[in-house]
Amino acid sequence: MVTQVRQPPVAVPVPSTVRVLRKDGGKDAAVVANAGVAAVEVEVDDLTIYYPSSDGVPMAETEWQYIPLTETVAALRHWFRHRPEVYVIGDMLVYYRMNRNDVRVAPDVFVVFGASDSRPRNSWLVWREGKAPDFVMEIASVGTWQRDAIAKRDIYAAMGVTEYWRFDPTGECFTPALLGETLADGIYRTLPVAADAAGVLRGYSPLLGLEFRVEAERRLRVYDPATGERLRTLTESEDALATESVARRAAEDENRMLREQIRRMQGDQ
Repeated sequence: MVTQVRQPPVAVPVPSTVRVLRKDGGKDAAVVANAGVAAVEVEVDDLTIYYPSSDGVPMAETEWQYIPLTETVAALRHWFRHRPEVYVIGDMLVYYRMNRNDVRVAPDVFVVFGASDSRPRNSWLVWREGKAPDFVMEIASVGTWQRDAIAKRDIYAAMGVTEYWRFDPTGECFTPALLGETLADGIYRTLPVAADAAGVLRGYSPLLGLEFRVEAERRLRVYDPATGERLRTLTESEDALATESVARRAAEDENRMLREQIRRMQGDQ
């Protein structure tokens, strides 16, 4: 005879409430539904909130910061010009908490891979864009470098910024003047940066596939390691093309004159 054992009844949690907050014309409409054990609130993007494009802080304290900031942005924008999914900008406010226009950070240089497009923007809202910046560089000054090294570094790590670079154009803030880090398991790990035989400080960015160099007079430059050529800005490229065009026309004029001289000499014979 087989004895049947009755299993004790399974305890089922008593349904409680989930509140979903919706924003309609600036007014909250609460939708109440039955669900798990604890009450949960799901926040929805409030499209009525205004996100300023400026925080009133100057883009750069001095020319020491302004030149590397603008040159780096210009060089990277020109380098990635044929890739609309790569967004490159400088000194733009990044908002990283939904519905909080007081929680923001302004990287000096940042790059996003997988952006929806390369259209101009007033600011970068992480939750609307679908991702945070992948690359950030801060140009140090006496008044900002400590925040860059601690508070901003923590923010970028929490946001998931893959690579974080810092450059000291004056040599007054930290040594070496170029520092790079990559995010691994939520923690930044140091990237190799070293001086070559000529004393040029060099650091390779695996994310960008490019090399940063600190040259004479602490000039920050970006290079293509595959060719060893420096990345030009759009203006520099246009100037180089114009110079090449002038030289080509001069060579063509000289060749034409030589051909005419040869024809005259042959005619005299």
